[in-house]
Amino acid sequence: MKKLLIIAVGLLIAGAVTVNAAEEKKKKEEKTAEQKQLLKDMKRKYDANKDKKLDKSELEKVSAEDKAKMEKAAVWPKDKSKDKGKRKERKEKKEK
Repeated sequence: MKKLLIIAVGLLIAGAVTVNAAEEKKKKEEKTAEQKQLLKDMKRKYDANKDKKLDKSELEKVSAEDKAKMEKAAVWPKDKSKDKGKRKERKEKKEK
């Protein structure tokens, strides 16, 4: 009986943690009206192929002033190459 109770409590805690993590991620992804407008303006200005996304070559053409605006508004794309480097380093450490 105690084992069943411990398992049930463990499952409830795991479920609560999972739900909380999903809510936190959702909050981070929600953009303010100001951020949405800034992204819309930048896409209108720099999206050369009109696919409604700023690809790598288009991001390279963003002026320093516009880049600063986007960084201040926390909408400048995250540099994924840094993450890949960190993952590679962790993988190499594990292999040693």
